[in-house]
Amino acid sequence: MSRLLPLAALIALLPALGHAQGIPAITLTETDGGQNWSLSLQILALMTALTVLPSLLLGMTAFTRIIIVLSILRQALGTQQTPPNQVLIALALFLTFFVMQPVFVEIHDTALGPMLDGTMSQPEALERGSRIIKAFMIENTRQNDLAMFADLAGDGPYADTDAVPLRVLLPAFMTSELKTAFQIGFLLFLPFLVIDIVIASILMALGMMMVSPVLVALPFKLLLFVLVDGWALTVGSLAAGYGLGGPI
Repeated sequence: MSRLLPLAALIALLPALGHAQGIPAITLTETDGGQNWSLSLQILALMTALTVLPSLLLGMTAFTRIIIVLSILRQALGTQQTPPNQVLIALALFLTFFVMQPVFVEIHDTALGPMLDGTMSQPEALERGSRIIKAFMIENTRQNDLAMFADLAGDGPYADTDAVPLRVLLPAFMTSELKTAFQIGFLLFLPFLVIDIVIASILMALGMMMVSPVLVALPFKLLLFVLVDGWALTVGSLAAGYGLGGPI
């Protein structure tokens, strides 16, 4: 306890020391392009943005479609928790970064880079970055989903993609991604469902009703999946859905 008291006193004195040295908390600089906040406030805004980063990753990128398809594929294989959730999420994250790389590079070149160099104001950089991500979302959103949410919001029709508000685009994009993911999952499920039906019919014809068809069908599912190079086909098809080439 005696060692903790000096440490607690030092922590308590840190704000006073910072004030004594004249560390600015918030400063506002007027520029030709607008207003720039101090670095301290930028760090505070960045830390706040990190709390909503998972929601942005789920709602504005390809992560939703990818993770749902991978989860349905695991369920179709009947391998329970293999691959584990951590592996599926890691694969979905890396594949999301691969799919979104052209968008991220364009955002860096046209918005983030000039803002860090001081040649562009923060509001203008935010506007350019949001325009790029909105173009990606609209390109992968079904028109009927977008029209449905626009009607629900009492808005539209829109002159161009820049006029579509995020409050309409975000739910339309996620709904479209869910529909596409379930369509892909249905196609993935069919061959494994056929194997389950065939194995169950054979076991019933042999009178082996006490043997689990799932247990017997699992090796055949894995064999089929390996022979057709299923992971490469699945991952390649997911990437091809966003215009990055066909499956390997």
